Amino acid sequence: MVRGACPSLSAPMQTGDGLLVRLRPSTPGLTVAQLRALAEATEKHGNGLIEITARGNLQLRGMTPQSMPGLAADIDRAGIVPETGVTIEVPPLSGVDPSEIADARGLSERLRSAIDALHPKPLLAAKLAIIVDGGGRLVLDEISADIRLKAVNAADGSQLWRLAIAGTQATATPLADLTGEQAIPGVITLVKALTAIGPRARGRDLDIASLQAQLPAASRFSPVESATLTSPVGLIPLGKQHAALGLRPALGQIHAQDLIRFLEVPDVAGVYEIRTGLEHSLLLLGLPGDRIEDILATAADCGFQTGADDPANYAIPCSGAGACASAHYSTRQAAADLINLGPELLDGSLKVHLSGCAKGCAHPSPAMLTIVGAATGYAIVVNGSSSSEPVAYIHKEDLKPALAALGELVRNNKAAGESARQCLKRLGRDAIATALRQG
Repeated sequence: MVRGACPSLSAPMQTGDGLLVRLRPSTPGLTVAQLRALAEATEKHGNGLIEITARGNLQLRGMTPQSMPGLAADIDRAGIVPETGVTIEVPPLSGVDPSEIADARGLSERLRSAIDALHPKPLLAAKLAIIVDGGGRLVLDEISADIRLKAVNAADGSQLWRLAIAGTQATATPLADLTGEQAIPGVITLVKALTAIGPRARGRDLDIASLQAQLPAASRFSPVESATLTSPVGLIPLGKQHAALGLRPALGQIHAQDLIRFLEVPDVAGVYEIRTGLEHSLLLLGLPGDRIEDILATAADCGFQTGADDPANYAIPCSGAGACASAHYSTRQAAADLINLGPELLDGSLKVHLSGCAKGCAHPSPAMLTIVGAATGYAIVVNGSSSSEPVAYIHKEDLKPALAALGELVRNNKAAGESARQCLKRLGRDAIATALRQG
């Protein structure tokens, strides 16, 4: 597999604060002891900063070429095995969520084995991603992928896997509805087609008509019901007797010392597994109900966001200047400024993505508002990603007043019962651009 474009233990990436390692464990989650060992290794061999990415990967910051062997040895000693090969993503609660339509994790494991068994080994694009989504509480609808399998309920009550390419659940092109037996051969057909195109091929490069001719004939696709998106932050019911607790490191980043301090409580409380989730979250499994309040209090004290209604959940900064060599501004300070302005924008109906450059690492999907750093100031994108066409440019010193003006626009124009997102959508791009420039 060609995997060189993503930072890993074997190929860390140089950035503004040293070497960066991105880690996706091969297991669904880590034990408390393993996560503690990971935090201790990060502090010992790096600068102690740990991040959770938008896709739920762990990022360890601040290593040097000399410290990398020690980090790798400590991670191995903790029994943490990094996932290698093609990226196959499943919902973070797959396997423990009783509302899941089908077993995404089991299917993904069989799919990985099938891809690994191909001969010759396929040379795939470094950032190519496959999603296997069985439904449930926390779905991957908003995450983009080259190949998607989504569990759907057929009219006869059976479960099928909808195969689609190139996009999110809303934008990907559907190819076929497949049975469980057909799903893996269907994806292998796409993998072989990508291999034939070349090692840089992505889902968008596939020929739809040619693929549909090779797949089981599909009748007219019925719409897939839009999932009611559950926040990964807060208490997430898993049936009548169980629940997961989702926490988000403040603005997606935590220091190893704070994480170690926090882990003393869930360890005592009997948490048996901690998984990373979407939107930069940690999910605690096995939580006794009588210890939830203790854990929430300790989590908040250690720098976690603990409630789905916390405005900080909706300010999404990248690492920013100082940590990332590509960033043009301090995104985390800008996010803090935005949160302190009040709840007009961050009412839970929209996200504000603060991207230090046009790469958009912290939130690859479109956001209602994206602030992109540039050499001379900021580009403001409405309802798009960091690489989309901006509606306005503002100077470096004008960001805080511009955001205040946008909050004022919402406060003065929001109708009764209307959210910030609905208000901005109704007012339109021109009104937003004017408010930003006047700010």
